[in-house]
Amino acid sequence: MHLYGPKQLADSIRTVRKNTILIAEDIPEEHNGYRPTADARSVAETLIHIAMVSRFDRILHEEEHVSTLEGVDFGKLIKKSETEETKASSKADIIEWLRTSGESWAQWVEGLPEEILAQEVGQPGGSSKTRFEMVLGTKEHEMHHRAQFTVIERLLGIVPHLTRNRQAARPATKRAS
Repeated sequence: MHLYGPKQLADSIRTVRKNTILIAEDIPEEHNGYRPTADARSVAETLIHIAMVSRFDRILHEEEHVSTLEGVDFGKLIKKSETEETKASSKADIIEWLRTSGESWAQWVEGLPEEILAQEVGQPGGSSKTRFEMVLGTKEHEMHHRAQFTVIERLLGIVPHLTRNRQAARPATKRAS
């Protein structure tokens, strides 16, 4: 019995990205340059980073089809992401990039055969993970940044959308009882 395969992973990627986009839409463009600390990425840089990181899965698991991460030039991948992060982009452009990169990522994952996702990839230090675990890790990485955005929204005086939705549901629940 397969409980969680490529289709379910792709669906969860879409849900995570939908919520990331809702946060991006909630933060006014005037705060694109906001940094919670001097050495942290700005709002815009973090959103661009999210859009870029999902692309790395395709590079590692399809284009280069690595069997080990030993020898992978992560510095080159990080530099490419940092270069994109520092380019000036409008809020609308960033949100569109999040939409298109997220759907492209989800469609790619949905089309991956389970045999590919089950393949082991050597990790630094001698351990290994399946390609499935690695893609799941990318989704979790986006969720990590979404948690940062929840704090950033609070610092900017914005009530996060999930909190607003929960608050709106409370009166409806009380009326129904």
